[in-house]
Amino acid sequence: MPGTTGTDLAGALPAASGDLGAAAVFRPVRGGNAFEETVERLLQAIKLGVVAHGDRLPPERELAPLLGVSRVTLREAIRALAQEGYVESRRGRAGGTFVTYRRPRPGRADLRRAVAEMGDDLADTLTFRLAVETGAARILAEADLSDGRGALLRARLDELTAAGPDDYRRLDTLFHLTIAELTGSRLLAAACADARMRVTDLLNAIPILRPNIEHAAVQHAAIVEAILAGDPEAAGRAVAEHLEGTAALLRGFLG
Repeated sequence: MPGTTGTDLAGALPAASGDLGAAAVFRPVRGGNAFEETVERLLQAIKLGVVAHGDRLPPERELAPLLGVSRVTLREAIRALAQEGYVESRRGRAGGTFVTYRRPRPGRADLRRAVAEMGDDLADTLTFRLAVETGAARILAEADLSDGRGALLRARLDELTAAGPDDYRRLDTLFHLTIAELTGSRLLAAACADARMRVTDLLNAIPILRPNIEHAAVQHAAIVEAILAGDPEAAGRAVAEHLEGTAALLRGFLG
């Protein structure tokens, strides 16, 4: 989130535009495996770029209630992530827990490894993502967006369109999560975040090609225009076309 500190992020969830996407991942964990699921939630926020490299996580007093865990459990999860090099804690007035994780450089070997790890779940994962993201776009296209949500969606599109290669994947993720978050359905936003997380290693392993960025920019604009025009059928088609393009690129690098 450009220009958004972790403190700002936590303090305004989920109202401000910079916090869209964060609400989808900073949500209460299920009972029974609090530590493991807290680690999972934090990793999701970090790997999806909801909290980018160099950004600060929300302070414990705010993040623990968002996740529905004790501060002791949260500290244990943060300590585990620090040991693995995802975050670091800094002391002092401007201290806190900062993200140190950087996306790995794309590589064909990484792509093949990610596909192998998914195994038979790959087709199911792509179907799941298609279902939840087209559904979110259709629902949002049926909503009255004159309350400012339309402007927020267009602002997120503008950020993505202007993104350079180093920040493209992160802003692409936030664009897609914003569509789901703007529907007002926390369950749908969480499902879209989960779907994106399932394919994030695949997407990170695909080189960012200028022609692909330019083509995707046209598709992203078509998605936004259909949503703002209140055309759910066109919005669903635009998302489906975009996701099929990503799948085709994936198949091309695997072939």
